[in-house]
Amino acid sequence: MKIISFGDIHEDLTNLIPLKKELENADLVIVTGDLTNYNGRKEAAGVVEEIMKYNENILVQLGNLDQPEVNDYLTEKGINLHRNGYMMDDIGIFGVGGSNPTPFKTPTEFSEDEIKTFLLDGINKVRDSKFKIMVPHMPPKDTKIDIISAGVHVGSQSVRDFILEYKPDISLSGHIHEARGSDKIEKTALFNAGMFREGGYVVITKKPEGLSAELKVLT
Repeated sequence: MKIISFGDIHEDLTNLIPLKKELENADLVIVTGDLTNYNGRKEAAGVVEEIMKYNENILVQLGNLDQPEVNDYLTEKGINLHRNGYMMDDIGIFGVGGSNPTPFKTPTEFSEDEIKTFLLDGINKVRDSKFKIMVPHMPPKDTKIDIISAGVHVGSQSVRDFILEYKPDISLSGHIHEARGSDKIEKTALFNAGMFREGGYVVITKKPEGLSAELKVLT
């Protein structure tokens, strides 16, 4: 089984073409958030429809730069990962969109308490899964993948605490464009694919011995 994940699309779908083969051969595509640039349903639908031309098996959530109405659209489509959980064989996938508070008052931000609640909503739907993939749009605090260019860690404390308590196998984030990379919290593998237009994506493979994941960049 193969899963492809990316995010921070911001309405720039140029890299769908070079990623065509990977997308078509994947069992699932996960979009971690930020489909649009401060836009709503119409723009998000355009992004989703383009991705689905390559693979109809997708799970998507809004990011902090998506208007709240994007969440309603994704729910209506039956593909919303925010506050939700899905089973794929013995893999449980759950997510939280938006972000922790920023200085910029972006369209979809949540308190740390809300983020914890939303993650609980999701994991409760996949508690019995053998493997777990957590998809918080905002990365966990104090990691290699939450550092802005000024050198400050701006990730979510609730996401970090949740990983420490529930120990998912993999955590897929975005949000902090300049912090594309990977890290670990105990045994949880962390990934931030960065902005989609810069070519970052994550490939997750399920083998008999478990899940493996790799951050790749289009060249």
